[in-house]
Amino acid sequence: MENNDPKPSILRRISTKIIGRPRNIKDPSIFHKLSLIALLSWIGLGADGLSSSSYGPEEAFKAIAGHTYLAVFLAIATALTVFIISYTYSKIIEQFPHGGGGYIVATHTLGKSAGVVSGSALLIDYVLTITVSIAACGDAIFSFLPLEFHQYSLLFKVSLIFILIILNLRGIKESVTVLAPIFLLFIITHILLLGYGIFSQASAVGTHVNQFSTGLGGDLQVIGLFGILAIFLRAFS
Repeated sequence: MENNDPKPSILRRISTKIIGRPRNIKDPSIFHKLSLIALLSWIGLGADGLSSSSYGPEEAFKAIAGHTYLAVFLAIATALTVFIISYTYSKIIEQFPHGGGGYIVATHTLGKSAGVVSGSALLIDYVLTITVSIAACGDAIFSFLPLEFHQYSLLFKVSLIFILIILNLRGIKESVTVLAPIFLLFIITHILLLGYGIFSQASAVGTHVNQFSTGLGGDLQVIGLFGILAIFLRAFS
């Protein structure tokens, strides 16, 4: 029997190669093909938060300038923030086991207007997170390359954004699967670096405690509690 289906165009075939074939929403097994296992879900959820750890600590440390003792308070505040966010995520997962982003959660709990505000805020947050993370990634990579390569920094960053676009167009599961090894390598290297930093400074704990008390006492006399709080909030933000 002759097949009268029109031959797909070149653009359609290229799109299929890059993005993949359209999903059949009537396929009974579509949920199992798209759903993420626990490890991939953890990676997809944690990658957004961990991306800021590549540039956040450096910028926060720059913001406190010479008031290095504030780094202790920043570390404590960051740990508390991570704990609060994790606790909130766990509660949202319990209430919305089949999935619930900021828009869905806010709409069901606070109304449509709150859902629109939450969804808009998430879109802005995603744009800022991607741009800042890509810029920090490019700067970090090109910082150890010779100066003659720096002219390609912008092209490299734009290319990374297009790669992320293609990965996400192929699907959440596909993008997370590709990024999983990078994410795990990131976690392992940071654990090693943090462990080395802590153990290498273990013998100097007394010196750091004295520096902390001296710096805090001196700033309390010079700029006062409100001055210290202003510097801390600027760095924490």
